[in-house]
Amino acid sequence: MGYENIRFPEGTKFLVTGSAGFIGSNLVEAILKLGYQVKGLDNYSTGKKENVEQFINHPNYEFMEGDICELETCMKACEGVDYVLHQAAWGSVPRSIEMPLLYEEINIKGTLQMMEAARQNGVKKFVYASSSSVYGDEPCLPKKEGIEGNLLSPYALTKKVDEEYGKLYTKLYGLDTYGLRYFNVFGRRQDPNGAYAAVIPKFIKQLLNDEQPTINGDGKQSRDFTYIENVIEANLKACLADSEAAGQAYNIAYGGREYLIDIYTHLLNALDKDIQPIFGPVRNGDIKHSNADISKAKEMLGYDPDWSFEQGIEAAIEWYKENLGVEVGISFR
Repeated sequence: MGYENIRFPEGTKFLVTGSAGFIGSNLVEAILKLGYQVKGLDNYSTGKKENVEQFINHPNYEFMEGDICELETCMKACEGVDYVLHQAAWGSVPRSIEMPLLYEEINIKGTLQMMEAARQNGVKKFVYASSSSVYGDEPCLPKKEGIEGNLLSPYALTKKVDEEYGKLYTKLYGLDTYGLRYFNVFGRRQDPNGAYAAVIPKFIKQLLNDEQPTINGDGKQSRDFTYIENVIEANLKACLADSEAAGQAYNIAYGGREYLIDIYTHLLNALDKDIQPIFGPVRNGDIKHSNADISKAKEMLGYDPDWSFEQGIEAAIEWYKENLGVEVGISFR
């Protein structure tokens, strides 16, 4: 269980794209702790320098500032690399609806160029971030790979196209690709600021500051919130997966289902707050319910997530308290 006992040959080198972002920086940290080499690539378009500053002087870490939309940069980044963990992308369904051309450029062209660079440099495995948004309006729960509905946003479309390219690169060129369909990842270093911030860090910050959060819709929408440690495990285990598992996409979640209004109540209790939320309009492109069947990832990748939502949310709150400089006692009731 977990990833602490995962082992690679000595001298193994990983490339983490989007290494200054939330998921990317956590991957860098985990790999360095395991004792392997990491090359980070980021252009800081959404990532933050403070997320990577702590690694700069580490003897096994190398940082490269660059853009995945430039093929030459992708080629240089993949030199001498064993495994690529491709996290670089622009997230947010609402923002993709506002900026479809930019999402095409970064999430599709950028990912394709990274795959091509990995192929030409003889990379062993190419593991990339997909998304639960590819399920679109498919109503069945839990969500199961192979049963997808109509896509609801440009962001979802970019991730579906990435999966199709991944399938082709495995079939046509022999590059082992593994698409990880993340379900609402949360945890340390996730940005609580801005109009497109994820709901958990945003709520935590607002409640710590005694502000009144806005819940889009009635709060009865559900999500399979997934703590960052589970995502790290999935990425590393995909690197060790059998080639028979390549060219496919996998649900990466805990396999639970939390309602947004219940999460809000959790946070109120944990932070000892009594603040009523504002209920705003439903966000365009959002799905109502999301819950993952993770049996395929368990069988094919050996994925076995340790961290439940309750464990993860407690750890996340502790991290935000320390990093937002707020002293608050935690008690789940």
